[in-house]
Amino acid sequence: MEITRRHVLSLLSAAGLAAVIPTPEAFAAPGTARERSAGGGVERLLRNTRAVLAGTPESNSRPETAAKLAAVAEAARSHLADMAAAGENELFRGLPLGTSDSNLNASFRRLYEIALAACTPGLPSDGPPNDAATRRRVVDGLVTLHERYYGDQSQGYYGNWFNWEIGISTSVTATLVLLAEEVADQRPELIRRYTASMDAYLRNGKDGDVDLDSRFHTGANLADITTNRILQGALLGDESRIRKALEDQLTVYATIDPYHLNHGVTDGHYADGSFVQHSSVAYTGSYGKALLARAVQMIGFLDGTGYANTEVLVPVVHRWVTDGFAPVVFEGWMMEIVKGRAVSRTAGGYADSAAVAEAVTDLSAYAEGERAAALKRYVKHLAAASATPPDPARFASPLTVVRHAAIMADGAVSAADLNPAARCTAFNAMDRTVHRRRGHAFALARSSERISKYEYMNGENLMPWFQGDGAYYLYLAGEDQRNAFGVDYYTTVPPHGLAGVTAPDERRKTVPELYGKPYYDNPDHPLHFTSSSESQNTYVYFPRGTNRHSGGAVLGTYGAAGMVQSDDVAYAERDRLPDDFTVYRNATATKSWFLLDDEIVVLAAGVGDRGGRAVTTTVDARIADPDATVRISGERTAGGRWAGGGTERLRWLRYADETRGTAVGYLFLGSPGGSPGADRHPVTVELETVTRSRRIVRTANPDTAVTRQVFRAAFRQEASAAPRSFAYALVPHAGERELRAYGADSSPLAVLANTTRLQAVRHTGLDLLAVNSFARGRHTVGGLRLDGPASVLLRRERGGGRVTVAASDPTMRRERLTLLLRGRRLRPVSSDPGVRVGHAPGGTVLSFRTRHAYGRSLTVTLR
Repeated sequence: MEITRRHVLSLLSAAGLAAVIPTPEAFAAPGTARERSAGGGVERLLRNTRAVLAGTPESNSRPETAAKLAAVAEAARSHLADMAAAGENELFRGLPLGTSDSNLNASFRRLYEIALAACTPGLPSDGPPNDAATRRRVVDGLVTLHERYYGDQSQGYYGNWFNWEIGISTSVTATLVLLAEEVADQRPELIRRYTASMDAYLRNGKDGDVDLDSRFHTGANLADITTNRILQGALLGDESRIRKALEDQLTVYATIDPYHLNHGVTDGHYADGSFVQHSSVAYTGSYGKALLARAVQMIGFLDGTGYANTEVLVPVVHRWVTDGFAPVVFEGWMMEIVKGRAVSRTAGGYADSAAVAEAVTDLSAYAEGERAAALKRYVKHLAAASATPPDPARFASPLTVVRHAAIMADGAVSAADLNPAARCTAFNAMDRTVHRRRGHAFALARSSERISKYEYMNGENLMPWFQGDGAYYLYLAGEDQRNAFGVDYYTTVPPHGLAGVTAPDERRKTVPELYGKPYYDNPDHPLHFTSSSESQNTYVYFPRGTNRHSGGAVLGTYGAAGMVQSDDVAYAERDRLPDDFTVYRNATATKSWFLLDDEIVVLAAGVGDRGGRAVTTTVDARIADPDATVRISGERTAGGRWAGGGTERLRWLRYADETRGTAVGYLFLGSPGGSPGADRHPVTVELETVTRSRRIVRTANPDTAVTRQVFRAAFRQEASAAPRSFAYALVPHAGERELRAYGADSSPLAVLANTTRLQAVRHTGLDLLAVNSFARGRHTVGGLRLDGPASVLLRRERGGGRVTVAASDPTMRRERLTLLLRGRRLRPVSSDPGVRVGHAPGGTVLSFRTRHAYGRSLTVTLR
């Protein structure tokens, strides 16, 4: 029988834990122990793990795994050569030890990769790397590292906590699992010594174990730590350790309820598909991806062991994929809005989605029925849709390589996205919105007092300041997204000029420029700034905004989103920060995005600067190859064609990369009541060739020069200019004829309101009214009256008399929203729980109970 999501989540509660993990009494019962010793238990867990890591004789004899095995062997041979050439205080050439935690972590990782080759079935066994001598060298290397550089607690734990608590432990644990027999023969005490040291280095834990109250032991990090501890328990034959680690790990499967947090943790998956890590960072495409991989891997490790009922976990992880990952992957490209600091890395969105394909491939092997079939179809879709299909030789496990090959060869499996052709997804729990149509996808990044404006850390994403200030990305179908976005977009487009951003015209300095190191260091200040302190997180690495209003509604496949732009928390709390700590003030803006079929409408009001600085609002920024044929055209508001370049009042603008066959149109819309053209502000259009090094966005990037043509269309406000309002629409794939059709008399789009209190548009072709209100009090627009801040979509069915309304609370603080639909009295046909329908003089009253909805849209259909 299908296990419902609600039932799954109840099973993962403390009260129902026994449905996933046997009770302590069952664990200890002689019958259960005998069953585990017969077919499961410790030996099955270790055997499963070795098979996942190194493959089996059956999997590795398949021709599909040949490239994977060759890569494993080549990496080991290279490491062995570096091992032979190591100098003083080195285990591997070029990795001096004693003061560098990253070098120590890399040394352990290389030992694991040698051990992997030494234990991989199918590699030649008559010499290195798959021979007894190599395995002995690895064991000796483990002894050396422990005796000289790791075992002494007084000398260790410098640098990045992650290396000591997760990175090193992951490599050591996996190496010990692979070489358990050799270690038992050569150094039988080594497993206990390493386990004791790994426990001692878990300094953000409690008494050498996981601490669920620790901010370091959440989400993907917790999954990594507990996986290591489960395997360590297997190596020690310690089933109590296995059970405790499993109980801790299961907390990452439970959906986060922001109104009833467990251990105060906000990291994890939310009901709307959002994923948050580091307390406030939208992170599906990086840490979320890592958690997905680890969760699926653990299902494989635990399969048949008797330690957990993994069948209960499969539907949970499946929901992560369908509701969380699929919407943010467009034609095989992981969207920038959910990658945190990883947006600055040279490995782009196709590599990210390859990791998703890898996890989904394995998940399909543990799923059943239609769930398994849909996952397999999605694996094929990712391979077919991506400009760079996943390379199975890069998958972690040979078992996955074989499974992927079987899916690709199965003629009964057709490629199919998990997304419908038209979909609008409001990830309000992480301040993100994704709007998809067959020919394009639009991804919007917002921020608030709950969600960070950006993430910077460890010299990554050096110029991130405006990435959560309404930055958006318009992905066009059929395009290699590496040519449009990815690291080269951030390298060549100025940080204050990202598409959708309103920012002051000023040069900001990066953290290394300001402080001479990748973080702000001031341990003696009352806020105790160190590299991994809470103050560092709050004010440097991923500062939140200070605005409450950020959210939106979804009605079917249409959406609305709104945000009040704010300063970050560092500027707001500048009086309590050290004197040498640099803060920056933001520009002001109230913005809405209305997401339709052919248009994305953007309204902005109150755009300006409290300090009188010049401000730029970027309509769009797109990059093209240096030799691409780019054409810009437009029409002036006063009439007449315009060939691009400079500043002009425009009715519409068109950007076309004729080499790639892509185009975007831009409509500049008037304000309500304004005379045609007079209220359209001048637009500055630029097309320049830019050359910069990828290192300017990430210190670890190679110093590779990138040259791109950069197109920007923007509204510019001079210093001390009065606040302004702007209204425009993006029209993907538009030709000049389509843009001309949006004439003053024939346009289906009308801006009904554009102030800091109320923003609204009507689309007559869709019979759709879309409204965002931002202030307290009563608002009236388009036959609709509403009270206080809200996001509302209303659509009338042509000829049928039905009216459908969706509403959400973008502040996430309101108990109830109330609307009045003027006109004849309507009666409910269907509604979500929490919606009440009544009547008042002049129309129909709708009451939406938004308490604890956390931005979720509530919908009602009336007749």
